Amino acid sequence: MSLSFNRHITKQLDAWKLSKSRKPLIIRGARQVGKTTLVHQFSKSFKHSILLNLEKPRDARFFSDYDDVKTIKDALFFENNIFNNDVGETLLFIDEIQESPKAIQLLRYFYEEIPELYVITAGSLLEFAIKDVQSFPVGRVEYLYLHPLNFSEFLLAINQQQAYEQLQQIPINEFAHQTLLNLFNIYTIIGGMPEIVQSYVENQSLADLPKVYESIWTTYKNDVEKYTSNDTERKVIKHLMNTAPLYMDQRVKFQHFGNSNYRSREVGEAFRNLDEANIIRLIYPTTELEVPIKPNLKKSPRLQFLDTGLVNYDLKIQTDLLSLKDLSKAYKGAIIPHIITQEIISLNTINNPKPNFWVREKPQGQAEVDLVIQYQDKIIPIEIKSGATGSLKSLHEFIERSPHDYAVRMFAGTFSVENHTTPNQNKPYKLMNLPYYLGTQLPKYIAYFIKNYK
Repeated sequence: MSLSFNRHITKQLDAWKLSKSRKPLIIRGARQVGKTTLVHQFSKSFKHSILLNLEKPRDARFFSDYDDVKTIKDALFFENNIFNNDVGETLLFIDEIQESPKAIQLLRYFYEEIPELYVITAGSLLEFAIKDVQSFPVGRVEYLYLHPLNFSEFLLAINQQQAYEQLQQIPINEFAHQTLLNLFNIYTIIGGMPEIVQSYVENQSLADLPKVYESIWTTYKNDVEKYTSNDTERKVIKHLMNTAPLYMDQRVKFQHFGNSNYRSREVGEAFRNLDEANIIRLIYPTTELEVPIKPNLKKSPRLQFLDTGLVNYDLKIQTDLLSLKDLSKAYKGAIIPHIITQEIISLNTINNPKPNFWVREKPQGQAEVDLVIQYQDKIIPIEIKSGATGSLKSLHEFIERSPHDYAVRMFAGTFSVENHTTPNQNKPYKLMNLPYYLGTQLPKYIAYFIKNYK
């Protein structure tokens, strides 16, 4: 039985329910991030709910047997013993809607002909199913995006209410630091896949998790055929799924990726399919110093996987991570930047943009800042590493060229704001030091930083 996790996206669901201009809602996200459980939990706030799964022929028949939404609604209400005058208190949830392009197409008519009925759909691989829809209901549906649990949601899931409340404090109380860091290390090691977190909650042990990871990762690999149209594409994607985690610590080139003979075009297309499925996302750099942030698609991207815990499992490094007090050096320094990027992505529920990092390529070497975030009219550089401020060479390169003087470092230490100068040009700048576990709070802290340290 699935636990009912407290997900921050629920606020958007509540707002959707109250909206007078409500449209059918499509919840998007990779397989097994908790879409079905989320809606089943939400359905309890309605007088009636009709929960369909279109992978089941018994449920799919309503869309194959009938061609208009009023007849479908009448048949569903009859089947579920719901009277017509309760239509405004009823939720229709159509799960695995990717199995029926016709059902996707009919969503516009639910909006136009039965607007008082609450309609939510969910499905994996929707991006690929949409290609088979003759007339997609553009402008007649709205979207929400669901991701693996982030650290805030993880704390609530493991019943660490006090830690959760401390995480919301700005600035963070120093007495909470070590406990939050320890909990964040556990979260970083196991990740945020709901089934994994549920197993951890039930057993308080990592011993039973490998079989769950294997089940999830195998499911993704078995889904490969759904992203492809021929044998070559299938082989390329399987190769990427098997080798890509080994390259999470570096920017990648498509040509001959993973010591293969595959060409750049084949690898690029396969990666873009995995990106659309939200399993492996391509994170591109920017060279911008002023808003807006524009990704440079001609430069080599980094790989961002759906969940850090899955990657740790695939790399077989979880046991090694347990022995480390500071995970910043784990797997060539790649694990902490990866989990913080995952945290930032998790905040996107209304749309699904990808974060960016900053590069400056020059003859004598390369500068690279781990993340950049737009705040109002500023691009804020974020370096993720321990060590002295003097070692922040790439951050200093950014600041020396930037029109503002704000920078952020995320590390294993405590919160502080310091005044520094860059070593080459002696440009004064303000550095906000944030503990790793504040990834989900980063936008709030940047707002606090700029407001209070002018």
